[in-house]
Amino acid sequence: MLDKKKIKEKLEKERDELLAQMKDMGKLDSETGEWETTPEELEFPESDESDKADRFEDFEARSSMMKTLEPRLKSVLEALKGLNKESFGKCEVCKKEIEMSRLEANPAARTCKKHLKN
Repeated sequence: MLDKKKIKEKLEKERDELLAQMKDMGKLDSETGEWETTPEELEFPESDESDKADRFEDFEARSSMMKTLEPRLKSVLEALKGLNKESFGKCEVCKKEIEMSRLEANPAARTCKKHLKN
């Protein structure tokens, strides 16, 4: 049986962890609702081209991570919003129950294992 309370707790925990990670790497644009990556703050002024290159490389890595975290956060928020709907825990493709093992591993899952996107 689907334990929505347990799933809600997992989703809320993941949401909070994602938000903390994202706040370390950027900021939320209140007008667009999109996350923007920001460069890491410097303790010392950049002294040479190597430091500038390292900072740019770090910014690129942060941007890449943000591109991974933002869709996951949206998925978690959608799952939290839909938790009390009758369709929660049912595959969006075949409408059958999503396997408990899948929901335990990914409480924001929207499809059963059979319809898992590759």
